[in-house]
Amino acid sequence: MASTQSGGGGGQKRVSGRTEDVDELETTADAQSDVAERHEKLSDDVDAILDEIDDVLEENAEDFVRAYVQKGGQ
Repeated sequence: MASTQSGGGGGQKRVSGRTEDVDELETTADAQSDVAERHEKLSDDVDAILDEIDDVLEENAEDFVRAYVQKGGQ
């Protein structure tokens, strides 16, 4: 969506808008990439925590529950 503007008294015309659209698309793509990377990192962290909980529960579920209740505040 280009617009023409007269450039002062010289009768020059300038096309603007197209560069801004391209810059905005690049910024949006970068932001989406950053969000995807953060999502992947957080997903990996959650998976690791869940794996750790599974390991503890497999070893001794009763001790885990007792420790959770004590830490969880009564």
